[in-house]
Amino acid sequence: MHDTDALLVLAPVIPVLVVDNVAHARPLAEALVAGGLPLLEVTLRTPAALSVIAEMAKVPGAIVGAGTVLNAADLDAARAAGAQFIVSPGLTPALGAAAQRAGLPFLPGIANASDVMAALELGFSRLKFFPAVPMGGLPVLRALAAVFGQVRFCPTGGISDATAPEWLAEPSVACVGGSWLAKRGETDWQAIEARARAAASLSRPA
Repeated sequence: MHDTDALLVLAPVIPVLVVDNVAHARPLAEALVAGGLPLLEVTLRTPAALSVIAEMAKVPGAIVGAGTVLNAADLDAARAAGAQFIVSPGLTPALGAAAQRAGLPFLPGIANASDVMAALELGFSRLKFFPAVPMGGLPVLRALAAVFGQVRFCPTGGISDATAPEWLAEPSVACVGGSWLAKRGETDWQAIEARARAAASLSRPA
């Protein structure tokens, strides 16, 4: 699936996952998918991350991506592990070129207007607003959306189950990223599935 827009409409929330134990990969993915969240962002912040991506990719219904992709080498390794989309905290010309070559859906991170302009110059208009809350939250997002009407955002960073509905009410927001779905090291699969079900039921503007 190479269409970023087609990906972003699949669920209102993308779980942002930090997984240390490969044994947790499949049951975690199964719980999130069962709860209605098929898009899973596995951050490349642990030594196990690439193996976790490979395991999660075996779960029926899971669309597994790699987050914290910092450079072309990260992107290539994630793709080889089975990642179906790529998320980055920022954007460089080299990373943008690598993403275009790979042909995978790509959400580069932006934090301000200059970042958005640089992303647009490289051909990317579906962007991760990161870190969303520390960078000024909804007022900043609304200001960016007013200037860059062609852009759709996936805000990530500091968003919770309590605040996600307010973000998702914004017409410029395609979905949000959230780490509240599964805490690092958590193995209560039923609780994770319940959180996923609640997140999957959140509404977005038509």
